[in-house]
Amino acid sequence: MTDASTGATADRIAALEHRLAEVEDRLALLQIVAAYGPAVDSGSAEVTAAMWTADGVYDTFPAALAGQAAIGDMVTGEMHQGLIGSGAAHLLGIPHIELNGDSAVVTNYSQLVLREPDSDGYRIWRTGVNRWEFTRTAEGWRVVRRINRQLDGTAEGRDLLAEAIDPADPGR
Repeated sequence: MTDASTGATADRIAALEHRLAEVEDRLALLQIVAAYGPAVDSGSAEVTAAMWTADGVYDTFPAALAGQAAIGDMVTGEMHQGLIGSGAAHLLGIPHIELNGDSAVVTNYSQLVLREPDSDGYRIWRTGVNRWEFTRTAEGWRVVRRINRQLDGTAEGRDLLAEAIDPADPGR
């Protein structure tokens, strides 16, 4: 093998390693977002809180929750326990993932579906958009901040969606 072909092979291997690392990062981020619904709907406060950094923020209605303890308390709180105790499902849509080294932004839709005992059916209670801001830690990817806004006709939710797309390259 010549030096030129050895160098080309090394370059191809390095490019493949880079691509594989990106795929692994995307899969890890997808897994975290996909685990959120089962974690909160099973009442697993510790699992839910561990998705965030120690000082992570979950900015949602009716207030922003700061830190893992506050996020865990939301899951064990009276309102959330009432929802899951009567039948609730947090459904999260396929995310748009934007990687930038050791940080990432993930944008997706979410719906909260509630059981309607009178009709023995379900109804969509809320539909929102989420912007998850992640950082890579020694333990893996963790949420630094999650912003959840309802798609209720106000600009806040639409603005979060618009931040996820680039009109020049909508597939980025």
